[in-house]
Amino acid sequence: MAAAKTKTTSTTSLLLLFSFIIVFLSIPSFSSSSSSTDSFVFGGCAQQKYTPSSAYESNLNSLLTSLVNSATYSSYNNFTIMGSSPQDVVYGLYQCRGDLSMPDCATCVARAVTQVGGLCYQACGGALQLQGCYVKYDNATFLGVEDKTVVFKKCGPSVGYEPDAMGRRDAVLQGLMTASGPYRVGGAGDVQGLAQCVGDLSAGECQDCLVQAIGRLKSDCGTADYGDMFLGKCYVRYSTGKAPNSYKDHSDKSSNEGEKTFAIIVGLLAGVALIIIFLTFIRKVFGEHGK
Repeated sequence: MAAAKTKTTSTTSLLLLFSFIIVFLSIPSFSSSSSSTDSFVFGGCAQQKYTPSSAYESNLNSLLTSLVNSATYSSYNNFTIMGSSPQDVVYGLYQCRGDLSMPDCATCVARAVTQVGGLCYQACGGALQLQGCYVKYDNATFLGVEDKTVVFKKCGPSVGYEPDAMGRRDAVLQGLMTASGPYRVGGAGDVQGLAQCVGDLSAGECQDCLVQAIGRLKSDCGTADYGDMFLGKCYVRYSTGKAPNSYKDHSDKSSNEGEKTFAIIVGLLAGVALIIIFLTFIRKVFGEHGK
């Protein structure tokens, strides 16, 4: 009888240990790329509103679904959803940062679509930039149209003019300007740079946009330790070694840490609940065998 009891206790302990291993393995990992891709940069909405349950709303939902689905296999795409009348047509696109993997791209676009839907509720147009991706839709076509309007800029604190540091920064920005392709990265010493055009621009239009963005970035941010310049169809960013975060993550770290802590707590609570249910089931089974 004692041996049977010992065997039951041992089995329960092993099951408990196994359950805890499963719980800890199931807690999601949080890489720096996750926080840097999902954090908010800027967003905006059109003033014109659509009527709820209208054909435009149906077409917009279809467009947003297409954006999310397409992001699972392509880092850029655009769509035009036609309607029975001109006012029901909706245009949209998404763009992922050039270094993102397809899973990260898909996750980022899904997050952006969810956020822009809440931010621009019943608006005919909306745009949202996260660190890792960009989403835009409107009832007026913007596809293939150059747009060098400044939509967002951010400059870090000035570190004063240091010839070596500013020389490295200018060299990085010059390298981005003379490089080719819609996605460009560069670095010199402790300075990093990043530039990207939206995929609907031609090579010449992309170059024109980036030249404008780099010029504005240098003139507006001066001797700042980092700078971000987003135009309508391209952006340029740089970060020096004195910047608190790299150009990939200017987001509030306390917010990211809070999200991590919350997720871990939820995972632990869910795991404890599963363990209690599992052990109750095991106890019931062993109790029935013991009768």
